[in-house]
Amino acid sequence: MPKKKLVVLTGAGISAESGLKTFRDADGLWEGHRIEDVATPDAWRSHPQQVLEFYNLRRRAVLEATPNLAHTILAELEEDFDVTLVTQNVDDLHERAGSTHVMHLHGELLKMRSDRNIFKTYPILSDMTLGDKAPDGGLLRPAIVWFHEAVPMIEEAIPVMQSAEIFLLVGTSLAVYPAAGLVDYVDDDVVKYVVDKKIPPVARYRNVLSIEQPATFGMVEVKKLLTPHRP
Repeated sequence: MPKKKLVVLTGAGISAESGLKTFRDADGLWEGHRIEDVATPDAWRSHPQQVLEFYNLRRRAVLEATPNLAHTILAELEEDFDVTLVTQNVDDLHERAGSTHVMHLHGELLKMRSDRNIFKTYPILSDMTLGDKAPDGGLLRPAIVWFHEAVPMIEEAIPVMQSAEIFLLVGTSLAVYPAAGLVDYVDDDVVKYVVDKKIPPVARYRNVLSIEQPATFGMVEVKKLLTPHRP
């Protein structure tokens, strides 16, 4: 018997419990920086060294972080479900926890790309250096989708949302578009589990079960509901 299709959309709240800070934590600042200064194409054009230093620090933080219980439970759900995980996060904690089908909407900190080609990426586990060139001659930059840039993976994520037989939203405020709009593509009849320490605006959706807890605690509850036969 085929496994049911479980689609998961995760956001900053799940990584925060592994110690990774996000811009939503304090009045629009990201680790003390204005988003406009470190996460936009204009910032890259006007002060690229500052942008690289910012992402070098973020990359080091990711490499030092470890997956938490919420990441682990999401990976364990693959035992019982056909899981596709769509994340707004740019870390690799889902993969390190064992999830095997992860789509990164906003790019990945452990990858870099040419400023001439958004689709060709290269692994990076150390600090980036300003002036490094890609094979196509373009300047290497973090493989991150910055504010005011298109989100290429959105088009691939939409049919995934439409395929959901069960939907799970974890650790996102639904404040960043177009990612937040993906929930609109989940069928009305599909049960939607929502886990966050502050439940985002989901009143317009049908069949919502809200679990107002941090991701680690909330995912324990979700696992009990989805896999009551598991210990």
